[in-house]
Amino acid sequence: MTGVPGSMATGAQPLNNNLRSTEIQEFLDGTGWGEAARTPLNADASTRRYERLRRKTETAMLMDAPPLESQPCPPGASDDERIRLGWNAVSRLAASRVEAFAAVAGHLAGLGLSAPNLLDYDIARGLALLEDLGDDLFADVIRRGGDEIALYTAAGETLAAVHRERPPLVLPYRDGEWPLLSYDHLALSANLDLFIEWMPQRDLAMRISEQTRLRWERVRENLLGMTEDYPRAVILRDTHAENLLWLPQREGLARVGLLDFQDAVVGWGEWDMSMLLHDARRDVSPAAREAASRAYLDGMGATRAAYDERLAVLGAMNVMRIMGIFARLVTRDKKPRYDEFQPRLRGLLNDTLSHPALSEARDFVTAVAPHLLVAA
Repeated sequence: MTGVPGSMATGAQPLNNNLRSTEIQEFLDGTGWGEAARTPLNADASTRRYERLRRKTETAMLMDAPPLESQPCPPGASDDERIRLGWNAVSRLAASRVEAFAAVAGHLAGLGLSAPNLLDYDIARGLALLEDLGDDLFADVIRRGGDEIALYTAAGETLAAVHRERPPLVLPYRDGEWPLLSYDHLALSANLDLFIEWMPQRDLAMRISEQTRLRWERVRENLLGMTEDYPRAVILRDTHAENLLWLPQREGLARVGLLDFQDAVVGWGEWDMSMLLHDARRDVSPAAREAASRAYLDGMGATRAAYDERLAVLGAMNVMRIMGIFARLVTRDKKPRYDEFQPRLRGLLNDTLSHPALSEARDFVTAVAPHLLVAA
């Protein structure tokens, strides 16, 4: 869900397609894949795109991540500096930087997990040659009749392996180090505010006045305050069923292939679990949710009551964020297909706000948009 359209810098130069084609060909020639057959894959939600390369019996993936977006957040930047730099710096997104992908992939591989191996890359041009992990996305495998409970159990085990490691300050890659920043107050508040900034523009029954805006700010700050005592971990931020691959030929934790992790930050493990279990794009069965949660709790050694509260609090924040993002995609970016996810998101909002710790937030939503808490 991260890296959504809208993060490009104001005034960014449009990509010269002829020049880009030349750069890609030069890169592939340098890696020995210049004569490979190339098949474009479905477009990524960000400025990235992918192609599958084939030469004889071998395959690889080309990641094309041109440096078009606004800058990522420099370590130590003030809130004012981040706001001037743009959304990526505010939200602590990696701006599709190849070096971020390389650094996080190396960290995950060091944990024995299946992130694509980077065969080669060109940071300046935003190009990378990746190991091909195949096409068996969790969502597709389950749609074809795969065992949802087994897959979600494996995902819970994998996320526990990521989260139980102490967060480092930087992640090394071949040519340097990538800073691992915190998902902090500015990033969280800006993302939560998407809910009241964009939902009323799409849903005219949701009315935000100056008075309710002030009430929202109190609710938001209290939500953020709850997270201050929650344990921190390295989180991948986009761990839903269309970013996880099933690799049954591998063993143990390596059976789960990880994608779209370059926006990793220091956050809360239950944020990733919310992305997994509160999936805007597919209904996760109660049995699969429970299996993933039990596997995660076993892997983390956490207590159920604390986990349930954190999953509800962070899940409600995440669901509201996604509702705002999808409303923005429809209203500003003219992508009406994102409306189809809102009924599922309303159900997830209702579920998360049912936790006793969220009574204030539920009262706010009831006051400004009670229809959001009614089953679609």
